[in-house]
Amino acid sequence: MNILFVENHLIFAKVVTEQFLSQYQVTIVPKISDAWTLLSNGNFDSVLVDFDLDDGKGDELVKKIRAHQLNVKVVAVSSHKRGNTALHKAGADAICGKFEFSRIGTVIEQLCSQ
Repeated sequence: MNILFVENHLIFAKVVTEQFLSQYQVTIVPKISDAWTLLSNGNFDSVLVDFDLDDGKGDELVKKIRAHQLNVKVVAVSSHKRGNTALHKAGADAICGKFEFSRIGTVIEQLCSQ
């Protein structure tokens, strides 16, 4: 399974990937623009999106994914309730806050099996 992880805190993203997502192929990018380039050209099953990113808010990316009807499952992964609410409202399929990351694999598997 190919996962795009849109997260601007690289050390956090690497630790999460090593601890909870090691069974997946994970690509980490810090910006919406980088994520969109990869989504436009790549094949991802799921996108994990933080809210506060280097070049904007993650809900912008989620809205763009939905507007272009990309066939990917989107998981909101902000550490703030406000951010996760905005991402979900924009079209994220699920929420897994940063303090709940021990269950991220389960969330992804459940979404992608639907």
